[in-house]
Parts: sequence; structure tokens; C-alpha cells
Amino acid sequence: MARDLQRPLILLTVLVVTVVAVTGALVTGRIRQAESEQALRSLAAQAALAREIIGDVSLAQTPRAELDALADRAGTAAGARVTLISPDGAVVGDSEVPLARMDFVENHADRPEIRKALAGRTGYATRRSRTVGRPLRYVALRLHGGAGGVVRVATEASSGLVASNGLWRDLAVAAALGLLLAVGGRLVLARSTRGPLHELQRLTEAIADGDLDHRLPGRLDAELGGIAASIQRLAEQLRERLGEVTEEKERLRAVLDGMSEGVLVIDPKGEIVLANDRVRSFFGVSGALEGGTVLAGIRNADLSELLATASRSTEALAREIEVSHPEQRTFRVHAVRFPAGAATPVGTVAVFHDVTELTQLETMRREFVANASHELRTPLAAIRGFAETLLKSSEISDRDRNNYLEVIDRNAERLANLVADLLALSKIESGKTEVSSGPVDLAALTESLLRENRTRLEERRVDMSHTVAGDTVAWADASAVEQVLTNLLDNAIQYTEPGGEIRVSIAGDDARVRVVVQDTGIGIPKTDLARIFERFYRVDKARSRALGGTGLGLAIVKHLLQNMDGEISAESRLGEGSRFTFTLPRE
Repeated sequence: MARDLQRPLILLTVLVVTVVAVTGALVTGRIRQAESEQALRSLAAQAALAREIIGDVSLAQTPRAELDALADRAGTAAGARVTLISPDGAVVGDSEVPLARMDFVENHADRPEIRKALAGRTGYATRRSRTVGRPLRYVALRLHGGAGGVVRVATEASSGLVASNGLWRDLAVAAALGLLLAVGGRLVLARSTRGPLHELQRLTEAIADGDLDHRLPGRLDAELGGIAASIQRLAEQLRERLGEVTEEKERLRAVLDGMSEGVLVIDPKGEIVLANDRVRSFFGVSGALEGGTVLAGIRNADLSELLATASRSTEALAREIEVSHPEQRTFRVHAVRFPAGAATPVGTVAVFHDVTELTQLETMRREFVANASHELRTPLAAIRGFAETLLKSSEISDRDRNNYLEVIDRNAERLANLVADLLALSKIESGKTEVSSGPVDLAALTESLLRENRTRLEERRVDMSHTVAGDTVAWADASAVEQVLTNLLDNAIQYTEPGGEIRVSIAGDDARVRVVVQDTGIGIPKTDLARIFERFYRVDKARSRALGGTGLGLAIVKHLLQNMDGEISAESRLGEGSRFTFTLPRE
């Protein structure tokens, strides 16, 4: 009975040993095969990386030292030995062979991987290297460019892979028996499921890479088909959500870029995450601001300090900052961290309002009030002082009384002129002055004014001449143009010393009529030239008041010309005279 039990046991033991041995051999072989394939794929990727690093370098025309250095750099990047081989098989660079030994390396034209690479295919090989004396696995690729050549990448071949050939010889019979007994059914099952599983893998990889439109090429069985359908529904939902997010982002960007205010958002680290077009135009930045700091991108210390303070505060902050580039501007900046009340803020947002014009208007208003008060106070003080003297003093001679009355009359006239000019300027600036445009011959008008001022010119011994060229008829208001010319001529006569000269030239072209009033008077300093068209601005205040000027004449001239679509400019050099030029449209 023992013998009866022993025989099945022996048979069972033999069967178990056989199955284990066959299965072990099969698994070992597959693992080694997978390792070999994986190593070759990795080595092929390293070879492709090395080829991209080498680029289109000509192996025939580039010095060997540069090629060897290039092979060293490619070897470092690929993490493997890199060899550069010319089309004739000569080794011109190697990451593991010194340049001094390069001439002793034998020709590689007979290597199988080199022959395949020169033929345009990917060359694979595993053998012991005669150059470095170690078993290596090779992958060779043909270089880009017309000059040709091969880049070869090599790594160590594991001893297990080298010995696999002998192992397969020893286990060949056992593998055959094992395949007949156990692997046949597994292969059938693997063949029926391998294709669908690969399709599912490609589908999930495509979704992971962002390709949400990828679809399976065929139908799967019930189990795998349900999984595939669920994955595709997930991809469709992701595509819809992504489209909504993208549309919302574009809509937000369009709104921000269309705003007249600037919007700037920074993260808790102080880096800019969003800046609309208005912010870039405000600070003269042409490139992208995102990813950098405020100091690096905008270069404004006051703004950086405000945002840093706002990021630490729970309250909204507001401050005015001034910038000088690309132009002088003043901004009202409101900054607050968000979300409001959160213990850990996500970032800080700042909104920029350009208040440059409001600031300038406020400055002009203050200056106007101060100047108007000063201009009115002087004649009023003179009138009041002399009137009190006349009222309180009974012992005034007729001569002194007449002098006092003349002073009162002169200051009253000055005060009246000042008020009249203020009213005229106010009406012009408010647009309430009616402009009756029509054809105006500027040459004829200039000649008439010159005749009216002839006596005055002779008394001051100032020579005046004028020239005319082209058609001088402009489309303008005749009384306004007369006021402009009268003011410019009065200024030229008043500020030109005896013996000086005033020249007036009128020229017309197809579009505009140009008038130039030039004198050899005292001139205007360069620092004052930009402000002479401001209200109450005088270069020589004492002389201007002595001559009866109100300081409003050129401001009135400028606004009159603007109402008639005209332009005016001034050029001057101190002690050499001034040149005023204005133009009016022909039609």
C-alpha cells in the first residue's frame, strides 16, 4: 500500500517539480526579455536625446576637440556613453575615451548597429566592447543634416542578460513541455484580452495627456466595454468643464483688458499672477508681467510697499502714487487682500485710477485762485489807498489831486480790462462763445492792423514788414482772428526795444494758412517758454504790469485758435527775440 501511495506521490512530485521548473523558466525568460526590451527602449530614448543635442553639426568640418566636447555634453545629458562616428566609420568623439586616445580607436564601419544606422534605420546590438573591455548594449541613430554620420549610445549589459543565452539552451526542453502543459491556455486568454487592454491603456494615456477627443477604434466585450464607456463619459465631462473654464477665463480677460482702470493681482509670495493691458500701458511695460515681482516688473517702490502692506491688513487701503515713466502721471490705487476676512489670503488685488487730469485741474484751480486774487488785489489796493487819501485829506493841491485821480482811473481801467479778459476767457473755455466761421483773408487783415499801428511803431522806432505767399484765405471767425493778431502784434511791439524789427509772414497751402509773427525783442527764457500760454503767467512780471498786461492775452489766443481748429506754438531765445506761429484750416 505504501508502494501504491508512493507512486502517485512520486508522480505528483515530478509533476509539481516539472510545472514549477517550467513556470520558473518561463517567468525568468519573460522577465529577462522585458528587462532587455525596456533597456533598449530607454537606450533608444537616450540616443534620440543625444541626437537632438548633437543637432546638425557637420562631423567632417567640425574640429575633433569640439566634437569630443559635444559628445561629453550629450553623454552627461543622456546618462550613458555617447560615441560620434563619421560616415566612413571613424570615431570622431566619445564621452568615455580621452581625445588623446581617439586616433587609436579602431574603425567602426563593420559594426552591425552602425551599418543599420547609416542605412537610415535604428541599429541595436549587445556585445563586449573592444574599446572599453566591458559588455555593452548599443543603440545607433543616423544624425540629422545632409553631412550624415551616426550617434551611438551604450550602457552596461547586465550579467543576467549576457548569460540568458546559455540559460535558454539549458531550459529549452523544459520550456517546451511547460508551454504544452500550462502556457497554452494562458496564451489564448492573453491574446483575447491583450488588445482591448492596450486600447484602454491608450485611451487613459490620451486623456492624461489632454486629448479628450480620443475614441476607441472598435467595440469591446461587456465587461471592458462598460469600463471604456465610463472613461469616455468622464472625458466628455472633462472636455465640457474645460471649455466652460476656458470661456470664462477669456471673458474675464476681455473684461479686464477693456477696463479704463488698471487691475493687478499678486499671490501671497508677492509674484504677479494677473495684470491687464491698462497696467502695462500705465507703467510703459511691453512684455508680460506675470511670474515676476512688482519691483522687477513695474519698478515702483511705493506700489510695492502699498501691496505688501495691503497683504498684511484686513482693511482696504488707498493711496496716490506718482510715476514719471513713460510720462508724468498720478494714480489713485485701491488695494485689498482676498478673500475678505480669510485667515489665509489667496492674494492681493490692486485697482489703478488715473487721476492725473484731476490733479492737474486741482493744481490749476489753486494757482488760478491765487493769481486772480493777487492780480485783483493790486489795482484795488491802489484805488482804495488813493481814494482814502482824497477823502481824508483836505490839504491836497489840484495837481496832486489830478495825479491821484489819474492813478485811480488807470487802476480802474486795468481792473476793468482784467475782469473783461477773465469773462472772455471763461466764455471761450466753457464753449459758450459763438464762432461764426467764414472765409477770412489773413493777409488783408494783417495789412489793416499794420496800418493802425503805424503811428505807434514810428513812436517806438520799430520797423515792421510782412510777406505774403500763396492763397491766404482761411476758414475762421474774423473777429477772433483779429483778436489773435492784435494780441500777438501788441506783444511784439511792447517787448521790442527801439531800433528793433518785427516781421510778419503769411503763407497758404492746400490744407492750412500759416502766420508767423517774429520780433527781435527781449526774448523768453527756455524755462518759461512752455508756460507762456497759461493764465496769469508772466516772464517779466514787473514790466508786464507796467505795460498794462493782464497775463491772460496768450491764454485767450490759445483757446480762440483751438475753437477754430487752429494751432499755435512759440520759439524764443533770451535776448534774441521771439517767434509765434499759428495755423488755421483752409476749409
